[in-house]
Amino acid sequence: MSHIPEAKARIVGLIILLLLGGWVLLAYLPLIAWAVVLAIATWPVYERMLVRKELHGKVTFASILLTLMIGTIILTPLGYGLHRLLHEAQSLGQVLEAAQKVGIPPPEWLGKLPYIGTWLIQSWQEALGNAEAAKTLMHWLGNSGVLSYTKDLAGQLLSRFISFLMILLVLLFVYQHGNSISQQVLASSRKLFGEVGVRYALHATAAVRATVNGMLLIGLGKGLLLGAGYALAGTGHPAILGTFTGIFAMIPFAAKLIFGACSLVLIAEGHIVEAVALFTYGMVLTLIADNYIRPILIGGAVKLPFIWTLLGIFGGMEAFGLLGLFLGPTIMAVLMSIWRDWLSDVNTINETS
Repeated sequence: MSHIPEAKARIVGLIILLLLGGWVLLAYLPLIAWAVVLAIATWPVYERMLVRKELHGKVTFASILLTLMIGTIILTPLGYGLHRLLHEAQSLGQVLEAAQKVGIPPPEWLGKLPYIGTWLIQSWQEALGNAEAAKTLMHWLGNSGVLSYTKDLAGQLLSRFISFLMILLVLLFVYQHGNSISQQVLASSRKLFGEVGVRYALHATAAVRATVNGMLLIGLGKGLLLGAGYALAGTGHPAILGTFTGIFAMIPFAAKLIFGACSLVLIAEGHIVEAVALFTYGMVLTLIADNYIRPILIGGAVKLPFIWTLLGIFGGMEAFGLLGLFLGPTIMAVLMSIWRDWLSDVNTINETS
């Protein structure tokens, strides 16, 4: 009997320590989760690297090499995109500087619009076609804080870059100690829930890997198909645009930012039919890929019904942001596994009774 208060004290102390630990790591929990997701998704690649004669037994070297490869794969296109964005921003600055001297001339295609073309040209000339109107617009932009957003954007980019470096650091640690960590997780699951706990942990791992694989396949497919669409529509650099579309397409409905912007550029150049065709093609492709193909790819690997996969994807993103893209299907897969086990137990009880 004397051991009961002592056991309760240990439980209370453990709960307090867990809460304190969670409080300390609260800001870094999403980064740790991202590192774990990347590690689970790329673990087969890591194991293949260790099998090679050059890296056999060199765990630290293989971990550093794969971590650097992942960092390069992610940062290279983002760095190129940022470089192009800065270049376009400089060009825009030159245009705005010239506009304050002579105004902004209307685009040629504006006057070709039926019925309202002449009125639009006159309205443009009154609003932007002279130096005084352009200066008024620049003054309004400065006072409204639109131009000051660039400083906030720079701060956000720096913060995201530091966070990404933290993710890579945690990822390196997971690679180095992944085998022992996985054994500890499985042993803890077995101790808490029995053999069924091990199966739940394996289902969660399979769900994360299936989500990543589905995300990569969708991104690759949409990048290739929309790249062909860019070429047919006559946009510049269709291969580069297709690459960026493939990267953005890994996130549900994010690809429309790229083909939507390309459609606007085509409209500005006077290619209205091509712009409408490209936007319609992109929207149809996005709806089919994100609402049907992606849930089938993810749900088929973990035997999760289509509707629950779809709800897991969008519900997870609603609850956890981009990280929910992986957590949502994983949680739904584990819940579905628990539900099937419960139904199996109920059927067994009914049969024995």
